[in-house]
Amino acid sequence: MLHNHLLMRVVFFLLLTLLMAGAQEKPNILLILADDLGFSDLGCYGGEIATPHLDALAMEGVRFSQFYNTARCWPTRAALLTGYYPQQIRRDTVPGVRSGGSGTRPSWAPLLPTLLKEAGYRSYHSGKWHLDGMPIAEGFDRSYYLKDQGRFFHPQVHHRDDKKLPPIEPGTDFYGTTVIADHALACLQEHARVHRDQPFFHYLAFTAPHFPLHALPEDIARYQNRYDKGWEVIRRERRARQHHHGLFPNTPLSPVERDLGPPYHFPTALQILGPSEVNRPLPWENLTDRQQVFQSTKMVLHAAMIDRMDREIGRVVDQLKVMGAYDDTLIVFLSDNGASAEIMVRSDGHDPQAPPGSASSYLCLGPGWSTACNTPFRRHKTWVHEGGIATPFLLSWPAGLKKTHQVVDQVGHVIDLVPTILELANITQEEGESVPPRPGQSLLPSLRGAEAAPRTLWWLHEGNRAYRADQWKLVAAKGDPWELYDLSKDRSETNNLADAFPNKASELQQAWETRWKQFQQQASGD
Repeated sequence: MLHNHLLMRVVFFLLLTLLMAGAQEKPNILLILADDLGFSDLGCYGGEIATPHLDALAMEGVRFSQFYNTARCWPTRAALLTGYYPQQIRRDTVPGVRSGGSGTRPSWAPLLPTLLKEAGYRSYHSGKWHLDGMPIAEGFDRSYYLKDQGRFFHPQVHHRDDKKLPPIEPGTDFYGTTVIADHALACLQEHARVHRDQPFFHYLAFTAPHFPLHALPEDIARYQNRYDKGWEVIRRERRARQHHHGLFPNTPLSPVERDLGPPYHFPTALQILGPSEVNRPLPWENLTDRQQVFQSTKMVLHAAMIDRMDREIGRVVDQLKVMGAYDDTLIVFLSDNGASAEIMVRSDGHDPQAPPGSASSYLCLGPGWSTACNTPFRRHKTWVHEGGIATPFLLSWPAGLKKTHQVVDQVGHVIDLVPTILELANITQEEGESVPPRPGQSLLPSLRGAEAAPRTLWWLHEGNRAYRADQWKLVAAKGDPWELYDLSKDRSETNNLADAFPNKASELQQAWETRWKQFQQQASGD
């Protein structure tokens, strides 16, 4: 009898060991999304801003040099969590169809947490949403939804687990970036206590460094006078560090488009902000002393917001280590679009007498600093030139990545995240007439050493359009003729080859139009 009892215990522990081993084959996933972060804002992408925790992830993992978003916040979030182009699922504008920011996804485009449930994943959301539906209703198990984008210090609209919370009163120690990380820590701690036998997916969506430029005083103090030298000098210094990091060594800095301002014109905002604000990337030496002080202060605030975000990411990574989950967690970091050239005043307005960065101020980065933050690329958020769509992209997974501290030149896009994660979770999705195939592809083969497959990628936002096929990119701003670039030699889009290669330009234009017709048809269905 005792022998049988011991045998049963041995069998039980063997089964438990096998189950544990099976669970470890499905890594945890921490997906971190920044808001309006420029391509060169992180230290590991050439920036001077202190981002030691993200830089450490790059050292322990890989950095992509050719990864793309959709040029705007809500389309990127839809693509990121469904694996479809936003136009396919009505989350960017489709003529004749209710779409864009108010569009509702078709039933065949569920969010990633719904797909991961069948593999036993718990899913958590912390931060910005900007999708249709609500987080818990769309498959997340826990959520803190910070809807109020215009107030980092006292938001009026936020939710916990889809239930609206009271507004935060002015004068508290609330700061959005920290509170978002606090919620992430609470979810991870609960997971470690109650659900440690299940893998988790955590979508950590910061609102930083999106305008308004609201920052904590101690973070602002670390960057005082750092940007007095001006945006041209900072841009050149960032490009030099990118060369040192091995990022596109043959690509020159794109010329500054001096006449290109914000994508939307708000003359009232310029009146409120006063003569120190400029809405063009003018030569720094052409600014008045007062304008230089005002402009350098805005970049101080931008840097302080990114510094704080990195510190909060460090707290989350530390929690993963404390709970013994770090090695088995795939950490992904990227931005929803390039740095923003927008200048506006919203929410509580702007008090010119208030300390810059405080709750009573409302400042935006603007085109001068956005040009520097998107080094070495052209243009900004909303455009689909490289400055609007190229994002830093980090992958770290100690137990699963053989490559570390490398720059990966494979072309990737936010539509690739869902296929990658589904492959990791060993989930096969059926596709048919009623469920269009996802246009992305898993990133795992190239990370495991396979040669990267050729890519074709498509963009459309606010009339700005682009198509990439291997090294060729066709691109046009709204109302402008098509431009053609060979990105293998010219990532900064400085040498337009449309006249030299008219057949290639025509071929890519036809491919763009074919894809667009297909997406319109899909968006019009159920």
